[in-house]
Amino acid sequence: MESTATWLATIGILSAVIAFDLILAILRRNKETSMAEAAIWTVVYVSAAIAFGYFMPNWTPSETAQKEFFAGWLTEYALSVDNIFVFVIILSRLQIDKTKQQLVLLLGIIIALVLRGIFIAAGTAIITRFSSAFFIFGAFLIYTAYKLLREDSEKEEEPEDSRIVKFMRSKGASSFTIALITLGVTDLVFALDSIPAIFGITKDPYIVVTANIFALMGLRQLYFLLQGLLKRLVFLSKGLSIILAFIGVKMFFEAFHGVGIHEIAGIEVPHVTIEFSLSVIVATLLITAVASLTATRKDGSEII
Repeated sequence: MESTATWLATIGILSAVIAFDLILAILRRNKETSMAEAAIWTVVYVSAAIAFGYFMPNWTPSETAQKEFFAGWLTEYALSVDNIFVFVIILSRLQIDKTKQQLVLLLGIIIALVLRGIFIAAGTAIITRFSSAFFIFGAFLIYTAYKLLREDSEKEEEPEDSRIVKFMRSKGASSFTIALITLGVTDLVFALDSIPAIFGITKDPYIVVTANIFALMGLRQLYFLLQGLLKRLVFLSKGLSIILAFIGVKMFFEAFHGVGIHEIAGIEVPHVTIEFSLSVIVATLLITAVASLTATRKDGSEII
């Protein structure tokens, strides 16, 4: 387990980065974010996550911490890209001015960080006391994977406003306030998928927390960078469903071992290594991205 000093130093530094991002968003609230600016900041945040994972063995006692962090961060980051699909729909339907989008995005992400912190604390407490909880988490992830496949084939072109949005409009709430609350609630719903997913990769709360923070920190810039490219990632949901289903099955295997069942009908319950998990996640994301870009290039729907 990581020391208290490590926790305090990590949270302090990451909080300072988030505070800097918030101040920057406030100062630039009346300016539109360009593609070049979004690309630069995305590279900065991705590089920071890679550097953090690379140097992690210097302050963590676990031998597998580095691999667990990268597997968790990649999974959370991929799920965050799926969040962006919903963000685009919400902000476009509420007609939020482009100059205000970065501020509402950042505030919504900060709300999500707080809510995810609560989920992580609860998840850690449950897993520590009940190994059988992995059966529930695994089943939930497999169901989510199935639901992702269904939603991908049954997308509504013009979804109606939800009851919450209609209620807030009737009370005179501004579009900015509605967007902020909606993004926060949306991220909370996505946390129901992502938090069990990362617990299927690692049980270390430090890695769970840092992987989530790094995945969400650059989400605002990634939104502006991927607005056009999202239409080309046609197989993203399928790729994410494969990852979630894989982690769900892995959690079932761990749950069986946790309750003392190591064989079923004479067949040994396998141990899925973190190296194998990381390979599956990376390979799935690469294949999904290449297949999506290739398919949209062939049908002429690429975005320039």
